[in-house]
Amino acid sequence: MNVNFTIISVGVLSFLTGYYTCQTFRNSHKNSNFKTKKFYTSSDDETDVETEDEESEEDLDINSMALNEIPGEVRMTLVIRQDLKMGKGKAAAQCSHATLSLYKKVTNSNSDAYNPEMVKRWEYGNGQAKITLQVPNQEEMDLLYAKAISLGINACIIHDAGRTQIAAGSATVLGLGPAPKRILDEVTGELKLY
Repeated sequence: MNVNFTIISVGVLSFLTGYYTCQTFRNSHKNSNFKTKKFYTSSDDETDVETEDEESEEDLDINSMALNEIPGEVRMTLVIRQDLKMGKGKAAAQCSHATLSLYKKVTNSNSDAYNPEMVKRWEYGNGQAKITLQVPNQEEMDLLYAKAISLGINACIIHDAGRTQIAAGSATVLGLGPAPKRILDEVTGELKLY
């Protein structure tokens, strides 16, 4: 009983630390000259084109090297907001943005997120596995983001330009990983498939 309480206490404390760290980071940069990523959509409702000349406010580079010690399948997880009611093509485009953003993080040798061992496990271990899940709203997405950061999982939140189906700046997809399935399940294990 005492061991379970200790494990739960540490888990809750880790989650809250990550969540409040994330909130503090966001608030400290909202009114600064911190650059945000720009997204541009074409005239086609289902096609998005993203520019890469600036950084996203919600795009921290996390050192995930400690996760290399966790055995098993490595995957990316893409969590799609359901309250936006995006079309399937729109959701696919947003998931593509998240996948590319995460891949660029972990393959950039100048980034704190650089983790070639995790990339190798993801690319060659099981065919670059990606899973899509659903989350009801942005509040829940933000909690998942904070929990992932607190566990050392790289994460990104994709924001839309608002030129087609949804409002400008809307957080559409949370990308997580690549990371071991076991640790990703601690963040998203209760979510339903998209």
